[in-house]
Amino acid sequence: MSSAVPSLYEPINRYKPLGPDIGIVDGRFEYLTTAGVQLPLPFTTRMTVVRLSNGDLFLHSPIAYDAALSRELASMGRVRHLVSPNQFHYAHIGEWSRSFPDALTWASPGVRRRARARGIDVQFQRDLGSSAPEEWCGDIDQTAIPGGIFGEIVFFHKFSKTLMLTDTIINLELDKLKQPWRFATRMTGMYYPRGQIFFGMRLPMLLQRRKATMAARTILAWQPERITLAHGRCFESNGSDILRRVFAWAL
Repeated sequence: MSSAVPSLYEPINRYKPLGPDIGIVDGRFEYLTTAGVQLPLPFTTRMTVVRLSNGDLFLHSPIAYDAALSRELASMGRVRHLVSPNQFHYAHIGEWSRSFPDALTWASPGVRRRARARGIDVQFQRDLGSSAPEEWCGDIDQTAIPGGIFGEIVFFHKFSKTLMLTDTIINLELDKLKQPWRFATRMTGMYYPRGQIFFGMRLPMLLQRRKATMAARTILAWQPERITLAHGRCFESNGSDILRRVFAWAL
């Protein structure tokens, strides 16, 4: 593979089952924008899809809308919940909402303000908190992880024992990056196979160590076996061991 060309998790915009009633969809590249300037850093994107026990679909961190993908998902169940887990994973919810107007749009803390400030066309109907709402509490648990502006609501699909994360843990594959981002990623430790907490969350977590410890203990009590991530390679097994390593400083 050429070091000059980053690569996607092909095929993109296709549902990939992980187990009964849960799967992932890998998306196209996105680019980080800071102060209105788009950085030349392409990063892969991914959403997790859960079919709830009532047949409704829960879309965690929706990727860019794709018509063929929307038809595929609609054939699996009613697209009902469009979920923004943090302030950086919301931009495509408006696109999905226009295609599925009966779907409920769920806002993570602070995301309404961020969307308004950036002129993103999305209308949120419900707010997420540290406990699961009645719409999915029978299938999915959730809690809040502190991290400053990167703080995240994390979710756990009980039946498949899958923990759903976006930015809390990054596990980039170095051979999918080009320089100088490959070198920068290696310096942060956020690369496969070990992965690490996103560097932007580390200091805020330390400053809120008590909350971070409580969140880590809650997540470990779920005993996850698999961890899905928005960026990089998912952890397909040994989820609890990975979490104990990553959160060892807080436990």
